[in-house]
Amino acid sequence: MIVIRCKCCNKEIATTAGRSVSCGCPNMTTVHGDKISAVDLDKVVMINTIQNNKKKNFLSNEDLSFQEERRKRKVRRLDFDER
Repeated sequence: MIVIRCKCCNKEIATTAGRSVSCGCPNMTTVHGDKISAVDLDKVVMINTIQNNKKKNFLSNEDLSFQEERRKRKVRRLDFDER
């Protein structure tokens, strides 16, 4: 959730799911998801930014160590005799 304030009209704008929210003054400060736009971004103040960008690790420590060992393996070439 992002909360910003437009310095022109002193209106606080918060994000809502799937909708763009605008203040309506001549600066036209708009928030859509995690994107902020305005005519003059110097007149915009970020009040609150909470984003959940946590990396989820789906592999356990044993799986990660197995993948690392697997990555270090050499490629084995097979030689075939042609008749």
